[in-house]
Amino acid sequence: MGPIQPLTDRQAQYLDALALHKQVIVLGPAGTGKTFIAGTRAADQLRQRRIGKVIITRPNVPSGRSLGFFPGTLEEKIAPWVAPLTETMKERMGEAAFEIAVKTGDIEVVPFEVMRGRTFKNCLVILDEAQNTTTAEIKMFLTRIGDDCQVIINGDVSQTDLRETSGLRTVIHLVKSRMMPIPVVEFTLDDIVRSGICAEWVRAFEETNL
Repeated sequence: MGPIQPLTDRQAQYLDALALHKQVIVLGPAGTGKTFIAGTRAADQLRQRRIGKVIITRPNVPSGRSLGFFPGTLEEKIAPWVAPLTETMKERMGEAAFEIAVKTGDIEVVPFEVMRGRTFKNCLVILDEAQNTTTAEIKMFLTRIGDDCQVIINGDVSQTDLRETSGLRTVIHLVKSRMMPIPVVEFTLDDIVRSGICAEWVRAFEETNL
């Protein structure tokens, strides 16, 4: 299977950032390929044994209800919320290989509320929907990262479900104001590649502030 081919200049910028940096922040609306590229890179890095593990997490802000409301283990509760990433990985790896990797622990979906106290090494960590982290939460996440790790922080600051300041917005401010060597790739409405009607809906909601 060949390498990912960018469909837009911004996707090419994103892929270049992933090739060169240990941490990458990627922002923008739905349909721009943020999640697809992250999931595909994770699958490729794992298949090629360039990393030992893929860790996927996201903050637990599902329409105001805690994950504790839903039945099942924490892992089972979070599974629907990370489906866009895991489905992309399944398509890239094949479903059987994906399921084996989950069973052996090479792919781990970690509920955000159990991240504290863990340290990640030799892995690719994807934080999805990062706009829904508080500043304290994203600080906790970023200080868990150990050696030989790549981190992809993925989000859309215009879509936060928090009542307080988004931790993602705080991190972007710190990276830019302190000129930290962490690329921030910002997709726009013009980068939407999912479909014409997807772009129309995103633009409609954006332009009417809904």
